[in-house]
Amino acid sequence: MSIYKKFCTEITDEEGSLKKITLNYPDNFNFGYDVVDAIANETPNKKALVWCNTENEERIFTFNDIKIYSNKMANVLKNAGISRGDRVMLVLKRHYEYWFAAVALHKLGAVMIPATHMLTVNDFVYRIKASNVKAIICTPQNEVPEKILSALNLAEMTAKLWCIREDVDGFENLTSQVQSAKSNFERVETHCNDPMMLYFTSGTTGYPKGVIHDHTYPLAHIVTAKYWHQAEDNGLHFTVAETGWAKASWGKIYGQWLVGSAVMVYDFDNFDPKLLTAVINRYGVTSFCAPPTVYRYLVRKGIPSMPTLKHATTAGEMLAPEIFRKFTELTGLPLCAGYGQTETTLLMANFKGKTPVEGSMGTISPFYNIELRDKSGNPVPVGEIGEVVIIPPENGKQEGVFCSYLDNDEQYDYVWRDGVYHTGDAAYVDENGVYWFHGRFDDIIKTGGFRVGPYEVENILMEHPAVVECSVIGVPDELRGQAIKAVIVLGSGYSPSKELELEIKDFCNQKLAEYKWIRIIEFAEKMPKTISGKIQKTVLRSQN
Repeated sequence: MSIYKKFCTEITDEEGSLKKITLNYPDNFNFGYDVVDAIANETPNKKALVWCNTENEERIFTFNDIKIYSNKMANVLKNAGISRGDRVMLVLKRHYEYWFAAVALHKLGAVMIPATHMLTVNDFVYRIKASNVKAIICTPQNEVPEKILSALNLAEMTAKLWCIREDVDGFENLTSQVQSAKSNFERVETHCNDPMMLYFTSGTTGYPKGVIHDHTYPLAHIVTAKYWHQAEDNGLHFTVAETGWAKASWGKIYGQWLVGSAVMVYDFDNFDPKLLTAVINRYGVTSFCAPPTVYRYLVRKGIPSMPTLKHATTAGEMLAPEIFRKFTELTGLPLCAGYGQTETTLLMANFKGKTPVEGSMGTISPFYNIELRDKSGNPVPVGEIGEVVIIPPENGKQEGVFCSYLDNDEQYDYVWRDGVYHTGDAAYVDENGVYWFHGRFDDIIKTGGFRVGPYEVENILMEHPAVVECSVIGVPDELRGQAIKAVIVLGSGYSPSKELELEIKDFCNQKLAEYKWIRIIEFAEKMPKTISGKIQKTVLRSQN
């Protein structure tokens, strides 16, 4: 029996479609002890993690391995003074050490802050200061240690620093310390409502917000793994995401392990569709999830036979209907889209037991009570666009929805106004009960599977002496879903030219992580604005 059944009651119909699910868990529920260690104690040789990289290195870990390595790492961290409530940043790409570290931090009751290696020094400065990190564990690759040391210096802060696998100046070698650490770890008492994880999510009108989830968050991903990804007990699930993004929590650890599936990890820097499909076939992947960008590449480059693959899912941005159709033609598998936020788990999807509707958000997860409402808070009729809102249960505790914004109660209260959680996303439902995404109420750009807040790019743009005013938007792009476009008003003494366009792009892109690069520049004489002087991004987008 998969361990997830210990923590929920589910009702399904004859097609296997989920009708209702409720969670049951003790006050001290902790994923490290109650899931990872419990599986290890019952079935120590059950496969948990299959890892390989572009250098043809390979490691396969059982749940007992994960238990032992996480215990060893927890002992190292505890001996260094890391304890319940401390915030620890992980910048570990797709290295297998991420899984040891995540489980170790959960066992300690520390708060994990996943971050991508693509962050710039300034990105690290902001996150380090905002979260007041006590420690950072990082990869030796991509100049990440150097960027972290520079960021700490600029932030005028100190933190306990570990790097994996190599000796790096200014960092302790966590790998060597783990090797000599004790493999037993006494349970630290934590509470299910304690903060467990902090993600920074891109903001549209300010710096990235810190989204905090508690220890019930992994259980809310049972629906994600079983009924959307259709991960199987003793199967092998492969989500492409890097560990710095929330999608890793959706598809690379919690729900998958709860339903008994091993996780496939391919450690790479540069995406190659041929290598990706080779990994699927070499290891016998049974379920696969990737952003639309990956499917666009696969369809364009050609997809080989993948006989073990039973289910494919996608999320993160809109995908053209012809990609859905071509993928199904080439593989025989329907491509099932899903929808949710960093602040939540899976809210809507093309779920198991229901015929997928290409291009749609599918139907509402039975785990949530969701409505579409107008700006006055009234439910909208079929076919009309409304905001996706979550109505909490009567007891007020909605697992899977974040518990706070970091040091921003005002913003938290705003999104929870009128007793419901406002997603800021617009959708409509058709006469068949299928939901369709209709853009965002905010201005997040989704490019190549990444979320980019315009404010971060605009800040860099304004540093260029020629730029007086600017606005950054996402415009349709066949390859990336959206490309980042900057609309710029020039200062006196500057005239639009191809040379100036290239100069501004180079100036900004050297300071931005690659996924935030400006791809298009348009010079304008003036910006469309509201009466209060705010730039109207909706007008700019409508002109494209």
